[in-house]
Amino acid sequence: MYSLEIEAEFSAAHAILLKGVREPVHGHNWRVKCEVEGPALDPEGLLCDFHALEAALVRVIAPFQNADLNASPAFESTNPTAEHVAKHIAEELLPKLPRGVRLASVRVTEAPRCVAIYRPPMHR
Repeated sequence: MYSLEIEAEFSAAHAILLKGVREPVHGHNWRVKCEVEGPALDPEGLLCDFHALEAALVRVIAPFQNADLNASPAFESTNPTAEHVAKHIAEELLPKLPRGVRLASVRVTEAPRCVAIYRPPMHR
């Protein structure tokens, strides 16, 4: 099995509900790391093109750059926790993956030492 990781960042604010109380709006520099995997390489010796994968991730997170996640359509009915951000990114990235490549995980770092990881169900 081969795997690749790509990383990207965005800056965004949010205010999550904790025990029914909305915390104050505050911002983070969110770091996103995506791991893809697959059993075989293409004829050029690649699992997939790093640059194409990175471009896909950048397109997925672009709407969040300098935004308030609470106002984003992606979170209009979902608490914009790091866990939900990771799941949303994964769901948006899945259809952009090349055939034979599986999304193993999306890691979202909200603050130093605070990481949420989403591992989508097996889809390929």
